[in-house]
Amino acid sequence: MAISRISRLVAQTKNLSRHEQHIVQRRTATTTPSGAILPEPEKKPFGLLGVVCAVIPGLLIGAAISKNIANFLEENELFVPSDDDDDDD
Repeated sequence: MAISRISRLVAQTKNLSRHEQHIVQRRTATTTPSGAILPEPEKKPFGLLGVVCAVIPGLLIGAAISKNIANFLEENELFVPSDDDDDDD
């Protein structure tokens, strides 16, 4: 997937270097074709529910990935926590 994106970018760069003098950049997302500025889009407030729905799955997925990586490292003896650190004597 990444290789196809890179090859596409390289191909676009080659095309840009051939036609440099004819490039006109426009931001049509904020203006109409005639040049008038579009009205501000409608905002949909999600509030606290939106924050909770975004943060909680991210934390759970991150914790699961971390747990799996820690188990993998310990099984392959790449990183094994020492038991000496637990002694407070």
